[in-house]
Amino acid sequence: MPAAGNWCQIESDPGVFTQLIRAFGTKGVQVEELWTIDGGIFENLKPVHGLIFLFKYVQDNEPPKPVITDDRINKIYFAKQVINNACATQAIISILLNVTIPDVDLGPELTQLKEFSMCFDPQMRGLTLSNSNTIRTAHNSMVQLPLFETDPDIASKDEDAYHFIGYMAIDGRIYELDGLREGPIDHGEVTAEEDWLDAVRPVIMQRINAYTEGEIHFNLMAVVSDRKMIYERQIDDLLEASQLIPMDNEYVENEIRNLKMLIEDEDEKMAKYQDDMIRRRHNYLPFIITLLKILAEEKKLMRVYQKAKERASRKGTKKMKV
Repeated sequence: MPAAGNWCQIESDPGVFTQLIRAFGTKGVQVEELWTIDGGIFENLKPVHGLIFLFKYVQDNEPPKPVITDDRINKIYFAKQVINNACATQAIISILLNVTIPDVDLGPELTQLKEFSMCFDPQMRGLTLSNSNTIRTAHNSMVQLPLFETDPDIASKDEDAYHFIGYMAIDGRIYELDGLREGPIDHGEVTAEEDWLDAVRPVIMQRINAYTEGEIHFNLMAVVSDRKMIYERQIDDLLEASQLIPMDNEYVENEIRNLKMLIEDEDEKMAKYQDDMIRRRHNYLPFIITLLKILAEEKKLMRVYQKAKERASRKGTKKMKV
């Protein structure tokens, strides 16, 4: 395998994934976290282009058969994961490169990647993706700086393995895009009257229910059109409609006011994502050392340590990809 450099672990967070997409140079899309997969959760997020699912990785006894022998593999962009820690980026890129609506502007890097490697088999596509300096740099820019360096071999023995995969509808069928498989997994047809999100819900629930009772380390995120863009478009459509047909002025003003509030919320959310990213990259070690010295001098260090130890024992495993 050609040397592709080191890829960091990425936190399962909608802000991180949204920033990652923008680091690729892609526009018109963002990621939202889902706390449930009940039908109503998707209504305010549509169009939903794909779902990213994080779960604790276990080897399947009877893995589903992938699509590898018919013409669909030449129409679906699917890449094998050939490098460690790359599944987060592969999950989001697999969705982006299969989206066909004009809302999503892939940008030059992903457009070139797709055009160059679409004729390759999944293994060669994975090698092409993992050797892209732009994509690897964007991926690694999302790293959360560790306070202390630890031996990765020792740390891996104490941590569960988590994995990102994608789900989306392509040509009227539900596909699971998992870079550790040989090809996309076909989960069946979506009827003309059926929303693909309704069709994929039992597929995800079946995977969740396969785990032991009490396992709660799952995370689901939706890849959706840029919400600010959607709200601005709705304002333009409303203004245009009010000029063509008689409409209550108060109703139009209230709707526009509400949409502008939603736009402000999106601006604040994106600003928070930027702030969170700065905090992830900041070196807090000098501050921590100074604080520990002060606590030790005031003989408060052991009390603080005991409280922190108790909290840590109650805290679950942090949701991270491997």
